[in-house]
Amino acid sequence: PELSATRVLILTTFETEDYVAQALRAGASGFLGKDVTTDTLLAGLRTVASGEALLSPTATRTLIANFLVTPAPGAQPVSAQHLSELTARERETMAMAAEGKSNTEIAETLTLSPLTVRTHIYRAMAKLGARDRAQLVVIAYQTGLVQVTPLTP
Repeated sequence: PELSATRVLILTTFETEDYVAQALRAGASGFLGKDVTTDTLLAGLRTVASGEALLSPTATRTLIANFLVTPAPGAQPVSAQHLSELTARERETMAMAAEGKSNTEIAETLTLSPLTVRTHIYRAMAKLGARDRAQLVVIAYQTGLVQVTPLTP
């Protein structure tokens, strides 16, 4: 069998920047923390088996916080002042998205419908000039809306 078709999903207690980066460089297709539910693990296995990549919210947050929050050369960073263009609910929703929460999780926490959450995310993206949710997350870190929290292995 050809090894290029092999998929690796790592289940670990260590979700530090170095560990995640090393695993991805070594060819891991997925990365989940040990505290995932059985359903999440099975969904992760299916995702990786289908050829897609998968990172836990913690691993994603770690990579974004440490690699992507610095603007690209020549890019104009969004300042914290731009956040004043958002409503309080848009900022709150954006912050929760940056923490890796899904629209459904945000909706449950804020007692909103997932459609309303999606609308808040879309409006925040439009006001800040973000092309997608990932860029909105980066802006949340760049502006200090969300602070990098150290992970403990």
